[in-house]
Amino acid sequence: MTLIDKDMDQTCINTIRTLSIDAIQKANSGHPGAPMGLAPVAHVLWKYFLKHNPKNSSWVDRDRFVLSGGHASMLLYSLLFLHGYGLTLDDIKDFRQWGSKTPGHPELGHTNGVETTTGPLGQGVANSVGMAMAERHLAARFNKDGKNIIDHHTYVICGDGDLMEGVAMEAVSLAGHLGLGKLILIHDDNSITIEGKTDIASSEDIETKFKSMNWHVLVVEDGNDLDEIHQAIQSAKDETKKPTLIKCKTEIAFGSPNKQGTSDAHGAPLGADEIKLVKENFGFPINKDFYVPAEALDDCRKSLTKGQEKEDKWQTVYDQYKSEFPELTASFVDAVSGFLTTGWDKDIATLSPSDGPIATRAASGKVLNSIAKNLPTLMGGSADLAPSNKTYLDNEEVFQKNSYHGRNIRFGVREHAMGSIMSGMFLHGGIRPYGGTFLVFADYMRPAIRVASLMKLPVIYVFTHDSVAVGEDGPTHQPVEHVASLRAIPGLNVIRPADFNETSQAWQIALKSVDAPTALLLSRQKLPVLDKILDQPKGNGNVIDGAYVIKDSDKDPDLILIGSGAELHICISAAETLENEGISTRVVSMPSWELFSKSPEVYQERILPETVTKRIAVEAGISMGWERFVGNKGKIISIDKFGASAPGNKVLEEYGFTSENIVKTAKEMFK
Repeated sequence: MTLIDKDMDQTCINTIRTLSIDAIQKANSGHPGAPMGLAPVAHVLWKYFLKHNPKNSSWVDRDRFVLSGGHASMLLYSLLFLHGYGLTLDDIKDFRQWGSKTPGHPELGHTNGVETTTGPLGQGVANSVGMAMAERHLAARFNKDGKNIIDHHTYVICGDGDLMEGVAMEAVSLAGHLGLGKLILIHDDNSITIEGKTDIASSEDIETKFKSMNWHVLVVEDGNDLDEIHQAIQSAKDETKKPTLIKCKTEIAFGSPNKQGTSDAHGAPLGADEIKLVKENFGFPINKDFYVPAEALDDCRKSLTKGQEKEDKWQTVYDQYKSEFPELTASFVDAVSGFLTTGWDKDIATLSPSDGPIATRAASGKVLNSIAKNLPTLMGGSADLAPSNKTYLDNEEVFQKNSYHGRNIRFGVREHAMGSIMSGMFLHGGIRPYGGTFLVFADYMRPAIRVASLMKLPVIYVFTHDSVAVGEDGPTHQPVEHVASLRAIPGLNVIRPADFNETSQAWQIALKSVDAPTALLLSRQKLPVLDKILDQPKGNGNVIDGAYVIKDSDKDPDLILIGSGAELHICISAAETLENEGISTRVVSMPSWELFSKSPEVYQERILPETVTKRIAVEAGISMGWERFVGNKGKIISIDKFGASAPGNKVLEEYGFTSENIVKTAKEMFK
């Protein structure tokens, strides 16, 4: 295969390289080596293969491009500028500066054309697997009679460091199992990491490793050979049954006489003198910074016309589809627009105390299934714990290579990948993903949760077995610090419901969220359904408010008990005892600190009046943070050590989570 104009292509490639090194030099910060080595493969991909329309970066059937090694961000910014995504040369010059459109690592929503926030290595690879899964699911669900309204590829460029990260390998394993033939992973095989050659820490055979995980593997021996690159990408597209890895052997900082092939070029500017030598090598003016040859810009900007033509062709097919399949079209619009289908919540039940106790994990499963039958975009699963997490959708098939229409995902024991894949699915569009595991294993997926919160993605994490009440499995499986650690993530809504009805509300809040992920923390043990009629005369809020009065005294309270989740019912029991002993007691359910902090101050004061200084917070986790709600004169019944192996009720009793201990603690405050 001979490309149309190799001289023009080389000019474009060298423009990418020099823009990158100039921006990094001006910022005195950044990573020049990867953009210089990757420029050829990125240019060939974007010019000859990538289905995209710079005039409409949200076109639903565009190919997705992920730069997993986000430190190479100037590669992406150069491409976005040259291909007409709205970045200006001034934006390139403003690289890594306050308020610029070109931050140090690509950020979703900050720069037009960036599909996902990347930087923590490996997560972009896992995001791309989620995108490819979403593409296959929507294609299976909506494509009809040769009218393919969803038919695109997901391309991801990653480096050696990405493939060392466990999250990438977890996701790669799942992608191979699922046969995601429209996923193409381009490996920047330059054998360099920050500390030196990759062989100081790794001697594995990547090709054999990927083949063993059911991937199609291709090798580009020369990362500057445009014909070889073109042929490899075309071969990858021709393979439809397996995802493809293209090992592209590159040289870091290609064109730099003194730094090419060395780790020195990874994370620091080349320096003014070295940049002059690079430009001289490429035949570019050595004294012109941010030089963009007019012919290179014109050639890349052809993407504007070609991209619009591709979308127009798709639009013709879509218009025919819309005429033939009006009901499916309505569902498709709901899906890709993120709308909650009308009536999605119509079958959610409400229980009363007479219905008997139920674990909130079981409550979650019932609510999830009542919603799922009316919300077809709801799709997810568990990290091999569906029977325990209650995350399985009844009467729905499993998402597998022969049934991509299925809505139950078997993530396997891959918590970190699950979190990042969920983000990728949401980023693709058309899916409302959820994923479950035990709360204690939230640690395995915390980096994915953090980046999801940074991107403001309303994905849903179902964390069950939420305290030492797990019991006999012992301290390795009993979360104590995990609730606080999740609350520490900015933007994440953590909800720990106390009964069936609070769990139902928590799910509805999570699904109505548009700019924040939600973590649902659910009990293993059965809990009584609480009688909220006690609260109705005062109208003191609900779960959406983060905290509310569930039981109040007839007169102004002397004491406020604040309970979260499974411990709320013992607070209510203790309050009844205290009332009988002459201590007016208010019980506040506080399922979500985050939602409560967003409530108006006047509401917060109504629930927790400053005049009532005697307060006790009760939660089976570490005490950290509760002082903001109980104040200097309050008490916290908590666990600031690891758990123990014994029946759950016994562990709770030994750690003081009883009505009797709450009463005792309260009385001591009045001495």
